[in-house]
Amino acid sequence: MAAVGESTTDRREAIAGHRKSVSDAGDKNTLLDAIGKLLDVSAPVGSPSTLDGLAKTYKSQADDAGDVQTRVEAVARSGLPSVWVGGTGARAAEVVAAAGRSAEQMEEAFRKASKALYDLSDALTSAQSTDESGRGQLRRARTILGGEDGFFDDWVEKDAEEEERKRAQKIAVGGADELHAAAVKADDAARTAARVLNKFASEARAGQMRTDEISAADRLVLADIGQVGGPLEQNELLTANDLERSGRHLEKMSPQEQVEFERMLADSGSPQERAYLVKALAAGYSLDEVGEFRDKIHGKDPVWLQEHLSPITTGYGSKVGTEDQTFAAGRGDENWSQEGATCVPSSTVTARAMVDPVYALELTGGPSGQEDDPQAFRERLGDEQMRLHEEGDGNYDGWFSDTPAGMDNEGKTEIVNDEISPHTGSGYEFEETRSADARRDVLPEIEKSVAEGKPVPIGVEGYGPNGREGHAMMIVGQEGDMLQIYNPWGTTTWVSEDDFVNGNMQAASDERFPDAYAVHLPAD
Repeated sequence: MAAVGESTTDRREAIAGHRKSVSDAGDKNTLLDAIGKLLDVSAPVGSPSTLDGLAKTYKSQADDAGDVQTRVEAVARSGLPSVWVGGTGARAAEVVAAAGRSAEQMEEAFRKASKALYDLSDALTSAQSTDESGRGQLRRARTILGGEDGFFDDWVEKDAEEEERKRAQKIAVGGADELHAAAVKADDAARTAARVLNKFASEARAGQMRTDEISAADRLVLADIGQVGGPLEQNELLTANDLERSGRHLEKMSPQEQVEFERMLADSGSPQERAYLVKALAAGYSLDEVGEFRDKIHGKDPVWLQEHLSPITTGYGSKVGTEDQTFAAGRGDENWSQEGATCVPSSTVTARAMVDPVYALELTGGPSGQEDDPQAFRERLGDEQMRLHEEGDGNYDGWFSDTPAGMDNEGKTEIVNDEISPHTGSGYEFEETRSADARRDVLPEIEKSVAEGKPVPIGVEGYGPNGREGHAMMIVGQEGDMLQIYNPWGTTTWVSEDDFVNGNMQAASDERFPDAYAVHLPAD
């Protein structure tokens, strides 16, 4: 029987292999063995009726959330005193707006979760029926074949025996095809449901900040703050991981420190300033360090904050084509790039800047945080890339060359764990994905990680006239069945799950690098 804990992708891969063995079998005993192995793989598991019950419950909760949204909108229309201020400076209008958006998101989450569960139930019902039909055909083929041939029986196959074997084989191939179709349907449906449920779980962000030191209203507003210049739902400043970590750090502070941090939040010049202070706390900085950071950004407008503290912004019209990210391209100079192959340290620098605003400001604003010279920024960025190249024991063009020539996966593992992990709380583990099944298997973990706010390093490769060529990029976002890929050449591109799985990643870079051969997955 199938091993305990066998995933839907494991089943899919196993059935695909045994299905080929059934088709290729050239003798009775080999065919019987392949049929037996197919029947030993477990059928699609799960209870459609249980899934339907959960889907119905979520549908009911969506209706309730819709009622809440209606009541919140009524409060907003009634007029609110602007003098009411929460403990962190969240005015009543901010709270009501955040509450309305939260209710809207809650309704959407419950409705889409309900649909995902109904779809999973339907797919599972169909897969179980198809699988049962296929097993019936396999058993019928095994009955036609009878018992295994002995040593001498297998020497010569008479014409009638060959005809009977081929008839059984044709039936077995049909059964194997049905088992495979059922496995594919169950696997695709399970991954789709997991993607939807993980996504909406991560977007319940206000609840991740588990602390009594900040009011529920203010936590709601913090979770609702976004960057300027793009759709809010794809540019929230605080990820689920940020809110969870900042809450834990706040709970560990002394009462005096808690009061001081709350004062910083209350005195912030904008919602974005508040959010960046929380993000700095989540990145692991002490109260004194957050205070120094606060002094550098206090009173800056949201555009300045975004340009100096957020290396990746998703603009309107996202999920279509490629967007330039000027942080990596020397803040607007498209002709600038670090000399040599620095894709690993370059993507790592940007990933760290995404989760660590203090670090981002050191790069963009220098020691004072106030510098605004693109050339000085490019020099700091280049120096940082070279520091990480040395840290990861990167290669050079020759014995006496100082031009970087790439980095191996061992060095990549070292620098992502040294540079990113301390600021997200999750170490990275290297995993090869050199087959469609392997890439399909890691997709739910990738999507869960980026939804929580943890970038996922990715290695891509291809083979041409000069042999293998490799490149390093970063998965930084996920929406629906699309992944947002950051390329250290200075762009982000949305690619589909299917393109990721099936070796069509060239849109995120170029035709030299179609295959995602490895990822570094955050491990809690």
